[in-house]
Amino acid sequence: MGLSIGIVGLPNVGKSTTFNALTKTQNAQAANYPFCTIEPNKAVVPVPDTRLQELAKIVNPERIQNSVVEFVDIAGLVKGASKGEGLGNQFLANIRETEVILHIVRCFEDSNITHVEGSIDPLRDVEIIETELLIADMQTLQKRVEKLTRMAKSGTDKEAKKTLEVAQELLEHIENGNPVRTFGNKDEVFLGLDKELRFLTNKEIIYGANVDEVGLNADNSFVEQLREYAKKNGAEVIKLCSKIEEELVGLSQEEQEEFLQELGVKESGLNAVIRLGFSKLGLISYFTAGVKEVRAWTIHRGDKAPVAAGVIHKDFEKGFIRAEVISYEDFIKYGGEAKAKEAGAMRVEGKDYIVVDGDVMHFRFNV
Repeated sequence: MGLSIGIVGLPNVGKSTTFNALTKTQNAQAANYPFCTIEPNKAVVPVPDTRLQELAKIVNPERIQNSVVEFVDIAGLVKGASKGEGLGNQFLANIRETEVILHIVRCFEDSNITHVEGSIDPLRDVEIIETELLIADMQTLQKRVEKLTRMAKSGTDKEAKKTLEVAQELLEHIENGNPVRTFGNKDEVFLGLDKELRFLTNKEIIYGANVDEVGLNADNSFVEQLREYAKKNGAEVIKLCSKIEEELVGLSQEEQEEFLQELGVKESGLNAVIRLGFSKLGLISYFTAGVKEVRAWTIHRGDKAPVAAGVIHKDFEKGFIRAEVISYEDFIKYGGEAKAKEAGAMRVEGKDYIVVDGDVMHFRFNV
């Protein structure tokens, strides 16, 4: 799908440990996803979805295949990065390519792990990173304003004047310390600028509150501060313990559940991050359920049936005739395709049908 989530965070907050856990998950699953290229700063991981197991109980397939999501480790984002500190502007190129940001924030005390700023303060850490992103956006936009000013003066581009007005208004907004996502005038001109410049502070943010084992059960004061900040800014917080996440990867499904139960936790924080990230990317899954495989296919929310068919094979989209659809709930309720069909729960949908998350689908096509 070409959509990814960038992981950012200051040194020694647990970002690398979190990314290592994702990489281990990828490597553990590599045999199931031979089409995925393994790159050092990327991890392509399965999206946890219990519905697949429920479908498999009915169909008994040879294999199960989840949807996947890509995470990118963004190195070099430290205080002063926008001025060339750390790895300098390298982080900018990497982070621009991502659609959603996962910001790992340290919410635990440990005298053995020094903090780059000398103390634990999640809101200060968030401010450092977000200031760097804001400065980067400001620098990018300033260059564009200079270019647009020249174009508007020369009169060679009629649209330049209109774009310049929006760009100057947005630049003033950023210079006042506001992220692009809170800019009021999001008209077509703005959308064009955003598509071209890929503003960092217009991306969705998920905060990963990295806690110690004790902090998993009840929120400590650091997590509470982060939750309050996120709520004010329309973002979400997921609590995880990156050290435990790394340990979980080597365990079987049953062992993982047992381990989490002992800790008094319902679900791995990393699983929650993966699922939320998938949703924030605007992605959903539909299912195919046969004896060879039960599989989740990834599409964009709002995609129509022919586009969904094309994810399996482009010929399915070109020669699309119709889709036979059973909702996940009905498939489970009636115990499979045949009984759902008997009960009248199978629908025949045409090319304008908007696919719903969880649809169990079968396509008819002609090439």
